[in-house]
Amino acid sequence: MGSAQRSTGLRDPLDGLDPEQRTAASAPRGPVCVLAGAGTGKTRTITRRIAYLVRHGHVAPTQVLAVTFTARAAGELRARLRQLGVDGAQARTFHAAALRQLRYFWPRVVGDAQWDLLDGHKLRLVGHAANKLKLPTETEVLRDLAGEIEWAKASLVGPDEYPDVARARRRDIGQPVERVADVYRTYETLKNDRRLLDFDDLLLHTTAALEEHRGVAEEFRDRYRCFVVDEYQDITPAQQRLLDAWLGGRDDVTVVGDVNQTIYSFGGASPRPLLNFTRRYPGATVVRLERDYRSTPQVVEFANRVISGARGRPAGTRLRLVGQRPDGPRPTFAEYDDEPAEAAAVARQVRALVDSGVPAREIAVLFRVNAQSETYERALADAGVPYQVRGGERFFQRPEVRQAVSALRTAAVEHRGTEGAEAPELPAMVGKVLATVGWTPRQPSGGAARERWSGLQGLYELAEDLTAEVTAVTPGEQPTLSRYVAELEQRAAAQHPPTVDGVTLASLHAAKGLEWDAVFLVGLADGTVPIQHATTDEAIEEERRLFYVGVTRAREHLALSWSLARSPGGRPHRRRSRFLHGLVPETEIPGRARRPSRRRPGTTPVCRVCGRELQSTLEIKVGRCVDCPSDLDENLLERLRDWRKAKAKELGVPTFVVFTDATLVAIAEQRPRDVRGLVSISGIGATKAHRFGEDVLAVVDEVAHGGQ
Repeated sequence: MGSAQRSTGLRDPLDGLDPEQRTAASAPRGPVCVLAGAGTGKTRTITRRIAYLVRHGHVAPTQVLAVTFTARAAGELRARLRQLGVDGAQARTFHAAALRQLRYFWPRVVGDAQWDLLDGHKLRLVGHAANKLKLPTETEVLRDLAGEIEWAKASLVGPDEYPDVARARRRDIGQPVERVADVYRTYETLKNDRRLLDFDDLLLHTTAALEEHRGVAEEFRDRYRCFVVDEYQDITPAQQRLLDAWLGGRDDVTVVGDVNQTIYSFGGASPRPLLNFTRRYPGATVVRLERDYRSTPQVVEFANRVISGARGRPAGTRLRLVGQRPDGPRPTFAEYDDEPAEAAAVARQVRALVDSGVPAREIAVLFRVNAQSETYERALADAGVPYQVRGGERFFQRPEVRQAVSALRTAAVEHRGTEGAEAPELPAMVGKVLATVGWTPRQPSGGAARERWSGLQGLYELAEDLTAEVTAVTPGEQPTLSRYVAELEQRAAAQHPPTVDGVTLASLHAAKGLEWDAVFLVGLADGTVPIQHATTDEAIEEERRLFYVGVTRAREHLALSWSLARSPGGRPHRRRSRFLHGLVPETEIPGRARRPSRRRPGTTPVCRVCGRELQSTLEIKVGRCVDCPSDLDENLLERLRDWRKAKAKELGVPTFVVFTDATLVAIAEQRPRDVRGLVSISGIGATKAHRFGEDVLAVVDEVAHGGQ
């Protein structure tokens, strides 16, 4: 058995994988596309693939470069690879990989002193550019301008092309596109004059070095032979061009992604490379991971229903998750009069879960915008529930954590050379050191003391986790304090902190890549989900995918809620999110007394969205006001029209005799699941339901389940 196998330990990398994961992990070298739904074990699959290729001698660990989009995800990849015994493989973010390469090749490509990274001073330089042009320099304006420059560079759009491209793509940041282009151009000039690089330059300059310098490209491509790209649905044009430069025409690349989770288009990300992967590599191995190991079947089914309403999904990329866990509770829905009432009710439910034994760290409250956090912070505090606002990258900057890490580092130096079989177990050693800076095994009372304790407790529990990892791979072996401190330093560098014992408050975007036992999706009102400024069909669909991402974060408990007004006593002008149409059991919305129906017996029907009385025949037909948001499934409508045309031809009658256009629109909006739902649509009586109901419901079900 060769050294490659010894380097990865004795465990077979394919052990414990399901058939689809095994196919992906053991695929031969060459292009591989893994379409991995939420909770289907994509990180497990790609790390096992790397281990498999290394173990079987297809590639050396040092020839592997795995890239992803966040430092946290890269840190998890490295931790998993270390656990599998794969040492030397690179797992980094695109920007971290590019920075490392650019620093290495800089003397050969540029020749003079390396330029500094602009880092946290970008906004200041954008302000200098705006001031030079005598433009407004308010912080909000500068942030918008900086964000737009980032989008342009990620999209490979220069200052001269920006106005035409921005108009074509309907970019709107409240400034004329020509003005944005002027700031962009001036910013680039100032930056280059000062010999500075921003994060986008890391990608662009590294790409240029590989494209324009043959020696650089040959050395890099000789070093790296195998590439893995995680979250490929979120790749930007600049990142794709860098990947192409890395590959240099080779095809030893594995990509993993899920079009249903594309949520960063505003930053230049695009699922197009994932959608076109098999067109670019016709012989690629394509594997679909649809077994969901994260969530209960009840959560999985709700997630499938949420995403089934999406428009414009290419058939080949549609994934229908299949829950693998035991049954759990059904998702719950609640409507409240105002935001404080909603937050207070959520806090009570969180308190009840914690009291029933669900760890606080396994509960999350997710919202669309960060401004919603404050109300929930106050409500949780009033309920005596510990919480943390998502932003774990600041964990290692907390004073108590910095103090503790310093003490642990000193203790590791003192213990070096004396650690052996008789040494105490790691958690005991770490606990002893943490006690010197105020940690106790029991959580104290009081908000400030509890906050400090939670950070130290996170360090202690990391020692327990590391011990479990090591003993699982090598029974009887104990990690040393030095190794633990090294793990801390790697996590600090990778912005990958341990979990703090508190309920997580986070935006839907920040929740991507995370999961909890219980998830509360709050503020699900139109104008917030989808966000008010999402005005195009593409933007609305991205909001739907963002909602889907939130749903799929839940393992067992999923609670969805919305409020009708912002403040107590406010006018109830809000409506629940259009993404919930057809998904909420209308007979039971717990959490508040339902408003009495506005419909009086024998009078005009009411809108299923806002509750107002319907007036016109068309409104009654589709079941909503003409100015209320439509949830039309265009793919379903097209399929219904095809069915109607065929049925009319079969019967020898005009198409309107089967169903009118308005009736088909109503079906495509309301998507009835049974005969009862079908006959509730105006114009479909018992006779037509008997003649055509089975066919119509079959079409609705087929489209809902991804059929063509």
